[in-house]
Amino acid sequence: MPLALADRATLVSPIPLVTRAEARARGIELDTSAYRRIRAGVYAPTKPYAELAPWDLYAARVHAFARTHPDAVLCLESAAVAHGLPRFGEARDIHVFDPGRAHSRRFGDVCVHTSTDPRTVERRGSLLVTSLLDTTVDLARVLPPAQALAVVDAAISSRQGGTQRIEILRSHAAAQATSRGSAQLRRLWEQADGRSESPAESVSRAVISWCGYEVPELQPEFRYEGVVDRVDFLFRSVGAVGESDGWGKYELRDPETAAEHLREEKRREDRLRRHGHPFARWELADAWRIDPLCRALGAAGVPLVRPRETAMLATLHRRPREVSRLRSVAREKPDPA
Repeated sequence: MPLALADRATLVSPIPLVTRAEARARGIELDTSAYRRIRAGVYAPTKPYAELAPWDLYAARVHAFARTHPDAVLCLESAAVAHGLPRFGEARDIHVFDPGRAHSRRFGDVCVHTSTDPRTVERRGSLLVTSLLDTTVDLARVLPPAQALAVVDAAISSRQGGTQRIEILRSHAAAQATSRGSAQLRRLWEQADGRSESPAESVSRAVISWCGYEVPELQPEFRYEGVVDRVDFLFRSVGAVGESDGWGKYELRDPETAAEHLREEKRREDRLRRHGHPFARWELADAWRIDPLCRALGAAGVPLVRPRETAMLATLHRRPREVSRLRSVAREKPDPA
């Protein structure tokens, strides 16, 4: 089963956090060999912090901020932490919504946003955040296109635990005064698909389209040998099957379950090949790099039917809202998407 938003939501810090006052009360020495300062007055164990994946590093930073600013309303990527919306690296900034300000301002790595468009505020665990509807539309306006598509798909996909409808997202965005990202929103409303089961599938679908391949069918089912097999993509003209592998689907925390899932994947692939379906398999990192995904599709005989959209493909390598692209690429493989 794909991971749902509730499974991806990080409502508590992925590592223990301790404030300076708590450390004094507990007799904890905050020496630099054992503890790392996450932000002013908030610390985490050094070794566990260094081992976190980029999206969990960011979640720890968000929770550290909330420890000292419990009344702050988180928005954008910071609210996505609590909602379980897709995250693809370590976001650069903490984002806060404050409608009482005259202007948006930055304070170090904290961006305080204001707007004439109201936001609905809700509590998720210990965090105050903008609603899933507001957070989805806000992120759709500003994220790189493939990431924005993954966010919108997740919000509307029942398979991912999404509760939104594309019509509601569209009308909500249209009612806002801001015009930021309007062109991107128009593309997203046309491309978003609630059948997408993971962020990896959404990103892959964007890359497939921008590279010029035929538009695949999503989640088709085959009935062969008394078994029903559902696949991520079907390229109808050649009967080729495409599978975008996200490591979370194999339940790698349970080795026995993971091994059985991998064996079942092999049996499923062999069964589909026996019935005339070429098979293309790739990981999320392959989609980001473009060429590995293209090689997989080419080997399966998937045809190119239109020119490449080079400008859109270039957006895959622009991540101005993240701490470090290189750091994210190195750690993309374990993404639970």
